[in-house]
Amino acid sequence: MAEIEKKPVKIVETVLRDAHQSLLATRMTTEQMLPIVDKMDRVGYHAVECWGGATFDACLRFLKEDPWDRLRKLRAGFKNTKLQMLFRGQNILGYNHYADDVVEYFVQKSIANGIDIIRIFDCLNDLRNLQTSVKAAKKEKGHAQIALCYTLGDAYTLDYWKEIAKRIEDMGADSICIKDMAGLLTPYRAEELVRALKESTQLPIDLHTHYTSGVASMTYLKAVEAGCDIIDTAMSPLALGTSQPATEVMVETFRGTKYDTGYDQNLLAEIADYFRPIREKALETGLLNPKVLGVNIKTLQYQVPGGMLSNLVSQLKEAGAEDKYYQVLEEVPRVRKDFGEPPLVTPSSQIVGTQAVLNVLSGERYKMVTKESKKILMGEFGQTVKPFNPEVQKKVIGDEKPITCRPADLIAPELPKFEKACAQWKQQDEDVLSYALFPKVAEEFFKYREAQQTKVDGTMAKDKSYPV
Repeated sequence: MAEIEKKPVKIVETVLRDAHQSLLATRMTTEQMLPIVDKMDRVGYHAVECWGGATFDACLRFLKEDPWDRLRKLRAGFKNTKLQMLFRGQNILGYNHYADDVVEYFVQKSIANGIDIIRIFDCLNDLRNLQTSVKAAKKEKGHAQIALCYTLGDAYTLDYWKEIAKRIEDMGADSICIKDMAGLLTPYRAEELVRALKESTQLPIDLHTHYTSGVASMTYLKAVEAGCDIIDTAMSPLALGTSQPATEVMVETFRGTKYDTGYDQNLLAEIADYFRPIREKALETGLLNPKVLGVNIKTLQYQVPGGMLSNLVSQLKEAGAEDKYYQVLEEVPRVRKDFGEPPLVTPSSQIVGTQAVLNVLSGERYKMVTKESKKILMGEFGQTVKPFNPEVQKKVIGDEKPITCRPADLIAPELPKFEKACAQWKQQDEDVLSYALFPKVAEEFFKYREAQQTKVDGTMAKDKSYPV
């Protein structure tokens, strides 16, 4: 019998980042992560995604933890496994564009503190907003993965994806990720897309999706059969719903085939046993809402990511206009079209959603406009795949001249001013970056850290065994 040609699928484990961001509002603490690191390090993962995305903000704001300290501790524990982060291009981990000097310094410090792979994306798929991060990652000998935000619409043809993949390769990226944040990619479309990308690029292809619409595991199966090299999964206690497909399920799916990962199911079972009480406790306290664990097929119907749907509901609830829900859902694609058909991912999803709510509630389209909507139509976020609706643009920005260059070209270096503003709190170089991204939140954290240190020093002083 002929030997099976082996092509094991590689797995990125998301339980320490996207899984708890999707299900537990990013509230897993470093203390909860560290005891299981040793076992996770023995699995043989391609990488563990453990930093970036919303974890940075959540560490400082809600957990009163230093995100840089978390990264260093995880790096010390993962001796054999690459660590991966999610990075919002010129937005870094915040919501506005930063100057190139801040982006470069952040990438430098992320890699110096232990990150191996940086997954970089832009909410408009404007590659100009990724150039600085990719160059910086390469300079620091890191792996630069560019993520394309997957979405549907007239502009997003197979030719569009093939052409953009070629441009990514030319930029010097090391791999490509298809980032399907809303779970819109169905199995046969995934097969078609992966085959098309494989025709136009030599780069390894990673597929990232969410279980929101219920098709994600089947999507992974067809994608891997079509040549996808890497898939993102989460340990079963924090999988499914708005998270990723379960690691153990995908490992079992490919067992005995040429895509066999070779992972040990007994070891995975021990890791799952560790995370199960964390899930149970989150269910008891209400941190994990059972609603996010089900299948929401409306995701495919309206192409609205799960998080955006719940946002719309709460906005309408506040306005006492829950009866307008379906009108708003129908308005979302219209606003998206007016705004150049951007993918719906942070922050474009919030901007489009809020504007759709305002259009419906005020009874006249674009009578009330958010400052973020104005920023999009001014070109401050970058270039969209299709042009803006000229009438809407005129109504919103009037005679102002929109930006056509790379937005960051208009931002002067910012590091010196952040260094100055943060000087009184600075205990490590990285504090300046925490401050640059979230000034108020970081300042609160620095005050808290100082108070804790004073408390510890006071205790030491009272204890005679410590020299004062």
